[in-house]
Amino acid sequence: MAEDVRARLERWTRAGGTWRADPAPGGRVTVVLQRCDGGEEVDRFVCEASELPAEPS
Repeated sequence: MAEDVRARLERWTRAGGTWRADPAPGGRVTVVLQRCDGGEEVDRFVCEASELPAEPS
């Protein structure tokens, strides 16, 4: 599943979007996908922190 998360975030950033990772209980994070024109939240999902790339965009 880690590759799925990385691939999803790569596609998102290639399309111009940004994302951030907010801490969640149990070593997990909530990933917030944001639009490129002002940072409006578009979607969010929870994953293991270890599934994320090293740096958010």
